Amino acid sequence: MKQLKNRFAKYTDPQKYKALGIYPYFRTICSDQDTEVMMNGRKVLMFGSNSYLGLTNHPKIIQAGIEAFKKYGSGCAGSPFLNGTLDIHIELEEKLADFVGKEKAIVYSTGFHTNIGVIPTIVGRGDNLILDELDHASIIEGRRLSYAKNFKYRHNDMAHLEEVLKKIPIDEIKLIVVDGVYSMEGDLAPLDKIIPLARKYNADVYVDEAHSLGVFGKGGKGICNHFGVSDDVDLIMGTFSKSLATIGGFIATDKETINFLRHHSRPYIFSASISPSATASVIAALDVIKEEPQRIENLWKITNYSLDAFRSYGFEIGGTQSPIIPLYIRDEEKTFAICKELFDEGVFVNPVVPPACSPDATLIRFSLMATHTKEQVDIVVEKLVRIFRKYGIIK
Repeated sequence: MKQLKNRFAKYTDPQKYKALGIYPYFRTICSDQDTEVMMNGRKVLMFGSNSYLGLTNHPKIIQAGIEAFKKYGSGCAGSPFLNGTLDIHIELEEKLADFVGKEKAIVYSTGFHTNIGVIPTIVGRGDNLILDELDHASIIEGRRLSYAKNFKYRHNDMAHLEEVLKKIPIDEIKLIVVDGVYSMEGDLAPLDKIIPLARKYNADVYVDEAHSLGVFGKGGKGICNHFGVSDDVDLIMGTFSKSLATIGGFIATDKETINFLRHHSRPYIFSASISPSATASVIAALDVIKEEPQRIENLWKITNYSLDAFRSYGFEIGGTQSPIIPLYIRDEEKTFAICKELFDEGVFVNPVVPPACSPDATLIRFSLMATHTKEQVDIVVEKLVRIFRKYGIIK
């Protein structure tokens, strides 16, 4: 009896950091997700959000959610397979397919559900699954659920990817799965190099656009569009919880694959549909992205401004090419301590430690929104410079 409790009682890392006063998780926000948020009765500058276009409090999106709530109620009370398909779900799927340039799309309840629902459904026993070593946790979980043989190549190392591909018989199914933008490091998958290798070795390509939709490509259409390879990428996955301002996920591909997924993907068949208000909010967000192209322009202006600032002060920021800027610390306890000092000074950033990275690659994840101002960036950079110097991270 109580064997599980006894096992988990030995896990005391959170208690250790709480005792040191530097535990950084589950901090409570009491306002909307904006460049400033309310926490513990005070305003805090938010540089730890994935709302890249700053749309979570957009009046049109909020109103669309309210109207859908009134018309359809609070939930669908069932999966899309049975009683949970609304007309606005179909409308959203059509809009998403058109947005990323594919024949069809289907919507899952979250982005995580999308990856664990699609990957093990389309590749199984006798197939081959090839991942970048820094792929997102949801892709890794999808791999664990699949019976396919799995391979891993060094991050963005095309020579190593080719070595892996050479080992697999040309006529066996091979699926390469990558993040379009890597969520902690901020760098890009080199799709312009991956696609030629996939063609050469008869492989399919699956791109997770979670952190690139709304950010890259013409009109925010994503990293595949940015590289001009949307037609060559076989499956394009995305989430609604970043640029699209709510929650949910989708996969877009050819009509035959979508038909198979609709009838075989367990997380799709056995999970309730996303709520009417979330569905309507995504539709509205897609409209706003088209109507307000200045948001993407502003995002890149503030991103480039911030990148220049960090480089000028000698921060180690790796190869980021996105609004995700890693500030490497390479020490877990210092990462927590710096995060706490910043929070005490009114700045919210996210610490990244194992298992989200290797022990020698801990970092502060600094992320930008289109609605951030240069003045806000200047305030935070000044604090970061002072605190990083205090800990000997930069000179």
